[in-house]
Amino acid sequence: MRPPLENMMTATDKPLPARKSIRLDGYDYTQHGAYSITICTEGRVALFGEIVDEVMTLNTVGCIVDDEWQKTPSIRPSVILDECVVMPNHVHAILFFIDDSNDSGRAHGCAPLQRPPTLQRPSRSLGSLIAGFKSATTSKINRLREMPGVKVWQRNYYERIIRNEDELIGLRQYINLNPQNWLRDNDFM
Repeated sequence: MRPPLENMMTATDKPLPARKSIRLDGYDYTQHGAYSITICTEGRVALFGEIVDEVMTLNTVGCIVDDEWQKTPSIRPSVILDECVVMPNHVHAILFFIDDSNDSGRAHGCAPLQRPPTLQRPSRSLGSLIAGFKSATTSKINRLREMPGVKVWQRNYYERIIRNEDELIGLRQYINLNPQNWLRDNDFM
């Protein structure tokens, strides 16, 4: 019989803090709807360019991030992109998940796919979309910088479920004005 884990801890061992999810409890992030997301770099390091005269100027790494984001609908046909801005150390974007279940005979989220596993469509949740985006950009950025295994993104991301047209309009305005408001931004360092 094994002793309880807490009895095996030494003075330097501390239990890991319980991670609290920032996702809305009970919400199905695979359903169609509108979302606003913010993804920050690890340590909020400015990797993607700089703000010059209130305009975001992307560097090569920032262009990788922007290009990968723009590829999202071709990878996930159930996604429509809206406003997006790549800032020096974070990305703000609005996207829509649509119901593409009747799209040209393709399998929908509840039907089994009749393709080899390597050709299956990606999962249709917001979390899997962000994970895929982070993975693709990290791989390309680290290859460019010749720094394999270095973290580019923070562990999590922020999302907001957009509930109405007024909220959508306000978030679009916030994203579009983000470079102009950079010096007042909490993410500016």
